[in-house]
Amino acid sequence: MVTPKSRVLQYDSVLIQRGELLNVAAVCPKTRALGPGWRSAIWVQGCPFHCAGCISPEWTTFQPAHSINPVELASTLLADPEISGLTFSGGEPMQQAAGLANLARKARQQRPINIITYTGYKLEVLKKGIPDRSVFKLLDETDVLIDGQFISALNDNRGMRGSSNQRVHYLTGQLKDFNFEKAPRLSEVQVLDGQVLMVGVPEEYLLQAFYRAMWQLESLPLQLVKK
Repeated sequence: MVTPKSRVLQYDSVLIQRGELLNVAAVCPKTRALGPGWRSAIWVQGCPFHCAGCISPEWTTFQPAHSINPVELASTLLADPEISGLTFSGGEPMQQAAGLANLARKARQQRPINIITYTGYKLEVLKKGIPDRSVFKLLDETDVLIDGQFISALNDNRGMRGSSNQRVHYLTGQLKDFNFEKAPRLSEVQVLDGQVLMVGVPEEYLLQAFYRAMWQLESLPLQLVKK
């Protein structure tokens, strides 16, 4: 499990729907690859879109992953004084909008931060209360929304978007001077809790190289892997 040291609780779909729990796929406590400044990134489990070429297809299934209290998670992440923002991705954040909104509110009670949210839904759809009305709470907490489904053929290896059809919405004045569409792509490979995690919006060649390296590592004899 790639998470900080927060309590992992029993899965409860009702509590997740109410925003009292998050079904988390992974957490990166500290990165510079998903927006300006030092950030924490949270990926939720479950996505309805199943985009071809998705970087994290194992996180698209709607199944129990790791149930974490969003208030506790906020306190854990913000304990690092260098963290200036949170990035929400997945999976599909809008499927757990209530919990992420609670996390964002708790984080902002500790100090001013900014929030970046990736979503496969278009903003026009979200404004209709789809997939449910809790999306309004998350939109209220989001400074920059990057919307639209990933289309592999439109991956131009530029900016913080996965593909050029995705749009950047500056919902507040924060981060308006950061050009998400043209910023150089940054990628990090982090080893957290014994798992290897690629963080960022990687260029296509780098992603393929990462997959090849992981496949080769898994094919090595066990005694070599342990060294």
